[in-house]
Amino acid sequence: MIVEGLNMHSQRTNVPVMTVTVFIATFMAAIEGTIVSTAMPTIVGSLHGVRLMNWVIAVYLLTSAIATPVYGKLADMRGRKPVLLVGLGIFVVGSLFSGLSQSMIMLIIARAIQGVGAGAIMPVTYTIIADMYSLAKRAQVLGLNSSAWGIAAVVAPLLGGLIVDQLSWHWVFIINVPIGLITMGLTAVFLYEKPRTSSSSLDIRGIWWLALVLVCVLGACELLQISHGTWYALVLLVGAGLSVWRFIAAEHVAADPVISLQLFRSRTFISQNIIAALISGVVMGHEVYIPMWMQGILGMSATFGGFAVTPSSILWVVGSFVAGKMLPRMRVTRVLGIALVDVLVGIAAVLCLSIHTVYPIFLGVSAVLGFGFGIIITSTTVESQNVVGPDQIGMATSFNTLSRTLGQTLMISIYGIIFNGRISAGVAGHRGLDTNMMNKLVNSQTVHELSAEVIPPLRGVLFSALHTVYLTCAVVVVLALAANLLGHQRRRA
Repeated sequence: MIVEGLNMHSQRTNVPVMTVTVFIATFMAAIEGTIVSTAMPTIVGSLHGVRLMNWVIAVYLLTSAIATPVYGKLADMRGRKPVLLVGLGIFVVGSLFSGLSQSMIMLIIARAIQGVGAGAIMPVTYTIIADMYSLAKRAQVLGLNSSAWGIAAVVAPLLGGLIVDQLSWHWVFIINVPIGLITMGLTAVFLYEKPRTSSSSLDIRGIWWLALVLVCVLGACELLQISHGTWYALVLLVGAGLSVWRFIAAEHVAADPVISLQLFRSRTFISQNIIAALISGVVMGHEVYIPMWMQGILGMSATFGGFAVTPSSILWVVGSFVAGKMLPRMRVTRVLGIALVDVLVGIAAVLCLSIHTVYPIFLGVSAVLGFGFGIIITSTTVESQNVVGPDQIGMATSFNTLSRTLGQTLMISIYGIIFNGRISAGVAGHRGLDTNMMNKLVNSQTVHELSAEVIPPLRGVLFSALHTVYLTCAVVVVLALAANLLGHQRRRA
């Protein structure tokens, strides 16, 4: 099969094998977050580190976010293949040391290394897809690749439980080693590209200030979710603002900036990434709070709670294929407008549901939302790549990935603040209720410990809190619609 990209030897790159390889790499990165959450209670019990357990996940997210734009720039400067191999190698080393950890401190350090490697996987694999496929095919392949996240969401809890029960929590990480090595081998053998030479040096100053921006933003998001952390979060946000100012100043004088400021001269590029960030936040609201609704209000098991969002993952793939058909024929603003209205209808449907709504209705709503998500995320990724030159695709893709990560992190913090505030107010307004009861209500394994008379008012409080979260989601979708209207896009031929 012939590669359609500009930068690879079309006669030599095996496109089907590399497409499968990219899928494996994406799946490996996607399953890591969920499977670790599944194993976390066992890890905490083994290493006696309940106070540090949040850092196991947070440090992975932080180092991955910091590394993402660096890998994107290196992929443009040095080539996709060597950068992906380095990223996979670091990920494998981090996974090995995570599996061998004998203390929480060692695990956190190993997870930081693992995150540095993971930062290469999404932006570079998406860039490789952009190189291998034309615009018409790219959206469909990106959609298929994105399905790895949906499959991981379904498979990870089952796989994590099986590994922990039959082997040990160490294998949750060690299993990445053979998979990562196989992926590296396939990439080394089947991916070919023209040699890249660059006399430019890496923009160290820009990387430093960008890293500081991300540390401050992500740290503030973590602090916003804990009590008495608001003032510390505000200090970090001020630090983030100052770091952004210094980052822009550094990029103005950099010979080869890590993120070129010229990208932001395109209204289309700006609007695509704003939309990607906002809708990624809505995706998190859907995936986190619908399962809570299923368990806390409908009284279903955690398994059925997780399956409530499965139609979203399936229809995400369908939406991506539809985006592939629509993008060559329609302006991207129109494509996104249709998809954003679809998502708004889905969120409005959630807001119209009652506390007695039955399970199948949620499956239908999840399908509607997933269809819109698939079109939006795929379209914004493809268009972010399409508005830049071939020598900036890696940079543009990494920034799009970073925008989505920041959107998810910021919005999940905002949802948490709103949700917890409503829960606290609701519990305080009912005599005999407390937040510990709410913790038992949302866990299908502990709800039986509650007396029958407190369950209805607890469910009423939870319903009100979830309703407020989805009202926030609706506002975010409206903001995305406004961003879409501001994005100027030329009509495609």
